[in-house]
Amino acid sequence: MDLGLSLWQSGGIFRVRRGIAMADPTTTRRDPAAEITRLIDIMAALRDPQTGCPWDVEQTFATIAPYTIEEAHEVEDAIQRQAWDELPGELGDLLLQVVFQAQIAREGGMFDFADCAAAISDKLIFRHPHVFGDESRDKSAEQQVRDWEAIKALERAGKAERGTLDGVAMGLPALTRAVKLQNRAARVGFDWPGPDDVLAKIAEETAELVEARDELGPEALEEEFGDLMFVMANLARHLKIDPELALRRANAKFTRRFRSIEAALATDGRRPEDSDLAEMDQLWDAAKVAEKAAG
Repeated sequence: MDLGLSLWQSGGIFRVRRGIAMADPTTTRRDPAAEITRLIDIMAALRDPQTGCPWDVEQTFATIAPYTIEEAHEVEDAIQRQAWDELPGELGDLLLQVVFQAQIAREGGMFDFADCAAAISDKLIFRHPHVFGDESRDKSAEQQVRDWEAIKALERAGKAERGTLDGVAMGLPALTRAVKLQNRAARVGFDWPGPDDVLAKIAEETAELVEARDELGPEALEEEFGDLMFVMANLARHLKIDPELALRRANAKFTRRFRSIEAALATDGRRPEDSDLAEMDQLWDAAKVAEKAAG
């Protein structure tokens, strides 16, 4: 994205138009408040209808929202790869999304960045009476979870969220939202007693999926597949597994092993399309054995 900033260097300090300075690359300790203010000022300059960046000026809440999700995933990816040198930049990209949305809201007279910061600060204080209030810190982890849920229930009541499932964000990844819905239902007793019961339900849903494939149409097949995925998420919850994380790791494993297939074929100048399933399956197994041997 072209930010429309004219950069030049003066006296070892990088500067941009409108008197907004770039960070001194030799500085090792920076003032957080000053850097937040600088970012807010940059965003306001980018959104200036007369002198800002046309792309930034055209953006709305709706058009920016997908970037927010994308940046959150990139933060998670950097953490999974332990790319600590990349993490500050990825977190900065995510912070930009907050500042961007707050600037759009400020222009519409709704709220600004200070309101966002105040809201989360107040929420954290309210949700931690054992740190900021008079309650004892001498509690078990289970008791703290119960207290946390009780406080969140009060917050939902204040928002007129009456139903058990109210407030679970629609925009969450589907597996994550499934687990959150199931957790909410479990709090009021609507849950399987244990993982064995969920496994039995998986067998039932699998049979229904096969029946839909053989006897019903595509809409029914999709519905049964969705039911099976929902129960799989429930199994993950009972086994205390994050299904999103488990699937991401499975994706990473598949990527590693398939690249091993490509590398093995490349040794004699071939590509996967020059091979067949039987050979590639053997190379897959070899990659699997090599991974296990490497620990």
